[in-house]
Amino acid sequence: MPEWSFTLLVNQPLNAEQADAFDHCDAFADGSVSYTLGPENPAEYARLPDPATLRELSCDVEAPTLLDAVAQVARDVRLIPGLRAVGVRYDDTVTLAEAAQRCGRELLGPIGGRGRPDGFPEPESAAGGTEFYSWRGIAAWLARTGHVVPEQPRDLVIADRALRLADALDGADVPPGTLHSLGLPIA
Repeated sequence: MPEWSFTLLVNQPLNAEQADAFDHCDAFADGSVSYTLGPENPAEYARLPDPATLRELSCDVEAPTLLDAVAQVARDVRLIPGLRAVGVRYDDTVTLAEAAQRCGRELLGPIGGRGRPDGFPEPESAAGGTEFYSWRGIAAWLARTGHVVPEQPRDLVIADRALRLADALDGADVPPGTLHSLGLPIA
């Protein structure tokens, strides 16, 4: 089963109680989802993490599709009191395997282990024998070589829009008939 790497955005930074619940939740026991916890007393630290990263969960999840992977983590996040998913995104930094997954293995097949074709982007960085590339650079190269690569995969767009809509509707008083008129399936 493929592994999907993405960043799930949550409604708030995790507090100590939520982090404890997260750490003891069976749904996250495999380590496929991680978080950054801010300091308890931020005023005591000269350097703080970027506030945006405190509302992100790094995910490497096995599932049949990207949409299934995002849905699985979004569902499991609701097991943590007060926490819910509000969006999803891809990071720009990718390995060749992640880039191949985003655009189709056939497009990047010749690159792995056989040298880079003319104009293919150089790695941005490397660690532990793994090279990291800019997805935007790879997508631009693919476009220059005649391949059509969407800015974002359809599954990612669907998941992000669904999570953002669910967040916007949370607590809103919108009649079911209005939602149906907008084309939303209402159970």
